[in-house]
Amino acid sequence: MQEDKIQEALIEHLYRNAYGVVISNVTISLGIVYALYGSVPTQWLVPWIVAVYALIVARVVVARRFWKHPRTPASLRRWAWAAAGFSWASGLLWGSLTWIGYVPDQPHLFAFIVAILAGLVSGTIPSMSAFPPALIGSIFATTIPVAARFTTMPGAVGDAYLFLLACLIAINIYYGRIAYRMLHEMIRLRLENVGLIGHLQEERDRAQTADKAKTRFLAAASHDLRQPIHALGLLISTLSVLGRRGDVPSGDARNLASSARAIVGNLSGLLNALLDISKLDAGVVTVARENVDLGELFRSLRDEFAASARAKNLSWRVVDTSVHVDTDPMMLKRILDNLLTNAFRYTNSGSVLLGCRRRATGVEIQVWDTGLGIPEDQKAAVFEEFVQLNNPARDRAQGLGLGLAIVRRTAELLGHPLELVSAPGRGSMFSVTLASVNVDTPALPISTPQEQAVASLMIVDDEREVLDAMVGLLTLEGHRIYAGQSAADVQVAHSKAAKQGLAPVDLIVADYRLRDNATGVEAIKSLSAYLGHPVPGIIVTGDTSPSRIREATASGFRILHKPVSGDDLREAIAAVLAADRREGDS
Repeated sequence: MQEDKIQEALIEHLYRNAYGVVISNVTISLGIVYALYGSVPTQWLVPWIVAVYALIVARVVVARRFWKHPRTPASLRRWAWAAAGFSWASGLLWGSLTWIGYVPDQPHLFAFIVAILAGLVSGTIPSMSAFPPALIGSIFATTIPVAARFTTMPGAVGDAYLFLLACLIAINIYYGRIAYRMLHEMIRLRLENVGLIGHLQEERDRAQTADKAKTRFLAAASHDLRQPIHALGLLISTLSVLGRRGDVPSGDARNLASSARAIVGNLSGLLNALLDISKLDAGVVTVARENVDLGELFRSLRDEFAASARAKNLSWRVVDTSVHVDTDPMMLKRILDNLLTNAFRYTNSGSVLLGCRRRATGVEIQVWDTGLGIPEDQKAAVFEEFVQLNNPARDRAQGLGLGLAIVRRTAELLGHPLELVSAPGRGSMFSVTLASVNVDTPALPISTPQEQAVASLMIVDDEREVLDAMVGLLTLEGHRIYAGQSAADVQVAHSKAAKQGLAPVDLIVADYRLRDNATGVEAIKSLSAYLGHPVPGIIVTGDTSPSRIREATASGFRILHKPVSGDDLREAIAAVLAADRREGDS
């Protein structure tokens, strides 16, 4: 591809120099006619000058056509040979001067002609070196008639002329090859520089776009985070006022707790969505592909969204299928959950449909709705974070504007092409295309939740409130706890317990960011060294930075992302302990 561009630039260079060749031919031919007029018969001189000017006019016409017409690699080759033909014809005309202008009793005229021709041959190097056949052909077309004339000259003068002419030919061909290589390399470097400049401009535009997106992202995230925190603060103030007045009535306490739970749920939803995007950007999400039965998944989604359809009085149809696809089932369900949630949210009347079509490349899952639709110029924007075309007031009841951003990133991670077809007022169709698999391929067994087991745990968290809450919860669960705000504090707590009897440790739970720039990974390794054997661990982190997520994931320990509910913590502990038992049995 690059070589084609280089050849195109070389031939353009050849035609760009054609105008300089025309000018030199016009001026030098006039000088020749002026010098030879009166000494050379006009019946030879006039046809020669007419032929020269006819060739000049033809060359100009062809050059103008070259610049006006579109060019392909095949046509470029033809244009190059056309230019070569003109150079050969011109060379023959100029070489014939040694026959037309040869006057035996006026050797100075012949010397003048030879000097002019030597200059013209040397001048072909910068003008014709872009296409070697044109250069070499022009040199030989010019010098062959000259050499023939030298052979007719008597004595050593003719031999000397022939020797000098041979040297001139060899030198010009040698430097012509060098000029061609230099020109080729120069054009190659220029094209590379153009490519680099284009790449830098793309990177600059991408950085500017990312900076604008980040600013928009932070502004929207700040608003959506502040609102539930603000509401939660008011609820706590209300509870405090009620507490100062005496015992809080059970009804008020239940209402306040229900409101607080709903607010915390909204806040957790936002933070989890942000975390999902950060994990996808960090590249730490592991794809677990398997044979997925779309029919089973569709039936699950039909039941899941039936209530949403009834609530908005919409027709909800799922087309049955027996197709199996190769994908990560959890990630695919997340994609379809988000697409269907959007479909129901922005469809006020009509219907929502989920189905699939067979394609040459596999299976295309489609989500159709008769909702508001998306303008053509906004189709790319809807896949960006916090973009909600029909929610300018940022009403959290209409979502957070992160669903389609997660869909896009997840589809890219899975390698499933994503498509959007929409028209304002007529609805939208989102689709994702997957590779189908043989139905006979056995599906992987579905894992079942692990039963909760009582264990001895070490807890490390430098935030006293979080540490106390976690210790209180896990103690109620029946676990034996050794806790502290640092690994050293935990060692002290464990040492005191060990003096009173056996104090085994089954698991270490540590916050990722600890005091004095320590990390939870370091704390787990330090406590394992203190115990004298490796101990499984869980890292709890509130970081959403892709680099921090990569660091935590690289530790190999199970990761829990804040906010962590009691159920999340309980399931993680059970899963890690079960995995440790399986390793011990093996």
